[in-house]
Amino acid sequence: MKVAFIGLGNMGGHMSRNLAAAGVPLAVFDTVAARADAAVAHGAVLAESAASAVAEADVVVTMLPTPAIVEDVLLGAGGVLAAMPEDRLWIDMSTSVPEVAERVRARGAARGIRVLDAPVSGMTKGADSGMLQIFVGGDAADFEAARPLFDVMGDPERVLHVGGHGAGYAVKLMINQLWFVQLVAIAEALTVGVKAGVDLGVLHRSLVASPANSVLLERDFLPLLTAGDYDEGFAIALACKDTGLAVDLARSVKVPVEVGAVAEQVFRRARAAYGDLAGEMSPVKLYEDIAGIELRMEAAA
Repeated sequence: MKVAFIGLGNMGGHMSRNLAAAGVPLAVFDTVAARADAAVAHGAVLAESAASAVAEADVVVTMLPTPAIVEDVLLGAGGVLAAMPEDRLWIDMSTSVPEVAERVRARGAARGIRVLDAPVSGMTKGADSGMLQIFVGGDAADFEAARPLFDVMGDPERVLHVGGHGAGYAVKLMINQLWFVQLVAIAEALTVGVKAGVDLGVLHRSLVASPANSVLLERDFLPLLTAGDYDEGFAIALACKDTGLAVDLARSVKVPVEVGAVAEQVFRRARAAYGDLAGEMSPVKLYEDIAGIELRMEAAA
């Protein structure tokens, strides 16, 4: 199975490297050629363009920053869809929206182009270790055909076929939505508790031991609380893009999301305050700055 991988950023660079290291015949492309170095070191071939990368591929994987870029890469002038041979499979692992993939499917159907949406969760650490969670929408037969690739990039126990076309995108956006809402709520709770005189370590342990615990509170917050790490591996500009997509999805299905919309605005405030490249957990810094404190505690021994 020959694979083309397009988009080698913070996530795609690790994912493509893992495919190459597993012996998958791989052509790669990114607008920044140096991002291909890790995959090329493990046997991948760096293509001159996205179109040339897919010319002989059985499967095309994209991992791109925004739906607009996905659409441009696939359907723009000299795009990937036109360069793909007939009867091939496109797997979009970007955090995107069903409408873009539907336009690609409509244009490619006459040539037998099949589509899976397969966004991921697990941040750059999961991409690096090959332990991503992957949510796949599309036909079951296409999912099974691509399963060996997913099992290289993700944790096989957490590679999930979640439904038909678009279901993968929807699941990922709702995971993001819940994560963003939880992050804002945790930032508020920790800041208020510390300002009320509770030791941060005691407060954190108490919340972890309570019914209000979550993986985000117990595990993912620790690098921030112990080392001031606001997770710059994922820029807040991208987090704002994701919050916006989640609210847009809710709007498209006519469901009000007041809490999600408030979380979106908090993220946008943090982006305005600290810049596009600030870490995705920078909304916590908003609360720290308002309260005049830093939420820091000693790491557990």
